[in-house]
This record gives sequence, structure tokens and C-alpha cells, in this order.
Amino acid sequence: MNPLKKFTCLALLLSANAFAAVGDVGVYISPVRTFSTASYWIEGEEKLVMIDAQFLPKEAVAAVDLAERSTGKKVSTMIVLHPNPDKFNGTAELQRRGIRVVTSSQVAALIPAVHDIRWDWFGAEYAPDYPRVAARPDGSFEQTQSVVVDGVPLTLHVLGRGASGAHVVVQYRNAVFVGDLVNPQNHAWLELGLIGEWLARLDEIRAMKPSAVYPGRGAHGGVELIDRQASYLTRVRDIVRDSMSAGELGAFTKLRLQWKIESEFPALGYPIFMRDGLSAIWKTEQASLASTRK
Repeated sequence: MNPLKKFTCLALLLSANAFAAVGDVGVYISPVRTFSTASYWIEGEEKLVMIDAQFLPKEAVAAVDLAERSTGKKVSTMIVLHPNPDKFNGTAELQRRGIRVVTSSQVAALIPAVHDIRWDWFGAEYAPDYPRVAARPDGSFEQTQSVVVDGVPLTLHVLGRGASGAHVVVQYRNAVFVGDLVNPQNHAWLELGLIGEWLARLDEIRAMKPSAVYPGRGAHGGVELIDRQASYLTRVRDIVRDSMSAGELGAFTKLRLQWKIESEFPALGYPIFMRDGLSAIWKTEQASLASTRK
């Protein structure tokens, strides 16, 4: 069963909106029903580069239309940051419009398996809009590289596991586009339970020395967003470790952990993102502690 169904059934369908973020960067934000997901555009001299292809194809089209209408320029390229459906589901529709959709080979390789899982969660709930066939972006690079895309200078950082099984972080001058690795206004998507690896990814982003951080959802900001995310993840891990015992995470303990985390972070939205990752964190931290004792 889709663990987010209770949330999405209660969510309000709000109008998408956009705002000018910094200079030549703009953003489309999807309705709450599709998780307030951001698709950014970067304005080159003649064309636009966009980041993340939305949860539903129609919203990917709306993002492109807004970017093109706002700037008077056409989108040439869309970059997928990691293998979550709110990053890749619009791929095929954009490809039909002649837009090149690219990602790392590591992200592209994970998309089919993630799509199969998410189809079971979301296919019926979002019918007929949810794509039945897995996205196939061009996984054309496997190592970090600096490129110029239609006059827009970018560094495509290929990173390992964190919020997802693989990540791309796009650096544009002093700005980084990080997807769900930074989630300033919401609980973290902890499905994989890889807090240690996620913290390592944040260290790698911090080493890029950005002055502007653009998250997958929520308001952009400075390096303080990275520090805030690291503090949140560390605290969640500490709370889980303080309750650690042998065996699987029991229902009562899970409820107590949820209450503790939500009480300490009352302003954060989407608590379901955290709740459904607690069992994975429990297993990961059990294994980590067992390894330390050897």
C-alpha cells in the first residue's frame, strides 16, 4: 500500500506558482497534492536549462510553459537529479516536445526499479495522469564534469547514496541545485534509512562552497540550509539510537519515535516522509552499532 496515500487524500489542491529566485534562476512549484515539487530554470542567452521533471507529466509541461512564457526563450535541456518520481515522471512528455532529458548513468539505472515500486503506490491514485512506463532519460555521464549547455556553464556533480540511491547535484556559478538532499521546510525523505551516507553527501555539497542552495521543495537559501539539514538528520539518528534494542522496530517504539521527532521539529511539513523511514533507519543503525562492537 502507498504509505503516502493518507497524506495525498487529505492534501489540498493549490495553484502552482513561480517566483524569481536569484537573477537568472526561476522556479515552478507543483500543487500540494503532488508534494509542492520545484522545477527550476536557468536562463542562458538564447535558451533555458531546467532541473527536475515533476511528478506528473502535465506538471512538467506546465513548468516548461511557465519558464518559456516568463523568459521568451525555449527550454533545450532538463536535468534529473535523482531517482524519485517527482524528479523523472515528466521525462517522456518532455522528450516528445524535443527537450533533451539527461541524468547520470547511476541515476538512470535505478529509475526502472523505483518506477515499479511507485506505480504500485501511485498508479491508481493519480490515474490517468501517472505514467505507466518507466522514464528513460539519457544517462550520458557517470563522473562529475563541467559542461556548457546552450551557453549555461554547469558542473554536474555525480554523488552516491543519500535520500535516494544516487544523486546529481547541479552547480551553476555560486548556486547548487540539490533535490531532496536538502529539505528546509519539511521532514526528510528517509525511505532508505541512509543517514550516515546522506550526511556525507551534505559534506560534499558544503565543499562546493555555494552561496545559494535550491532544494527540491521549500524556499531557497544559503549554506545554512545544508547545516540545518545535517542537524536534523543527526538528531533523528540520535533519537533512534537512544531507543535501540534487539530485533525489529516494534509498533509502540515506532509511535514513540514519531512523537519525539515531530515534537522536536513541529514546524516541519510532510511528517510521513520521516515516519515511513524509521524502520529502515532502525535496521541501518543496528547494523552500524553491531559492526562497531566487533
